[in-house]
Amino acid sequence: MALLEVHQLSKSFNSTQAVKSISFSVDNGRCVTLLGPNGAGKTTTLRMLSGLLKPSQGSIHFTEMTKGEDLRRFIGYLPQYPMFYNWMSGQEYLVYVGQLALMHKRAANDRAIELLARVGLADAGRRRISGYSGGMRQRLGIAQAMMHNPKLVILDEPVSALDPIGRREVLDMMRDIKKETTILFSTHVLPDAEEISDDLLIMNEGQIVVAGSMKSVMDEYRQPIIRLRGETSLEVWQQSLSALEGIESVVCNGEYVELQVTDMTIGRSSLVKLLADQCIAIRKLEVAELSLEDIFMKAVNV
Repeated sequence: MALLEVHQLSKSFNSTQAVKSISFSVDNGRCVTLLGPNGAGKTTTLRMLSGLLKPSQGSIHFTEMTKGEDLRRFIGYLPQYPMFYNWMSGQEYLVYVGQLALMHKRAANDRAIELLARVGLADAGRRRISGYSGGMRQRLGIAQAMMHNPKLVILDEPVSALDPIGRREVLDMMRDIKKETTILFSTHVLPDAEEISDDLLIMNEGQIVVAGSMKSVMDEYRQPIIRLRGETSLEVWQQSLSALEGIESVVCNGEYVELQVTDMTIGRSSLVKLLADQCIAIRKLEVAELSLEDIFMKAVNV
């Protein structure tokens, strides 16, 4: 069942149209990734969904929201660069956020203690935010987005500024959060999206160019590939590789070659025959499929 429905949503800044009549839905209980190159319109879209920007046209509708209700009651939002009052402690900040969401102070304090423990900041809850590391601030940001038990949590680049350990901690939190609420997040780290997401939206130049479940998108774009690594440069063999039966395209970069294959049985057989007949020295041969990164590059025509 759809939690959020977006219809013909657009946003213009003077003569620049950042988002161009996009339509999509987010189903209840799903984790949805929004991908796109810089300038694709991702952050503008998320800011409109969170109520921070007014659309130039189009509609945003929560199926559980009655007419006249405040959209922000349904949404928790973590911006790409969260800001805090550094003189506050983590617990004080969360209580403050809870009271802004019209929570009673005692209820906000109880919820703050619960969330601090959940995001791994229980021992740091009474410390000033000025002493928090980047990873701790990001975890605090996720906690503030969860304070009022929103139906949808929107996270804009939640791992972009983190080291590998911090990124893993945030991903583990997101995996836990999606058990109880819906998540929409943007990221440039494509393996993270592939690992955690149920659904996928890819934007380019203000438009949605790919939409669907992660499985359906991967199935639609799935194509077998063969990767080679030669003992020396393989560029001299590029034309011969391109002429092989069952091979659709060849990308060669020195000793590395990637072949997109229309028929794996025929393509692999013709390739092995060429390697043997021409005594081409190969260090590695790998059979794989297009990754999410490959699909993304195709979708945005890079």
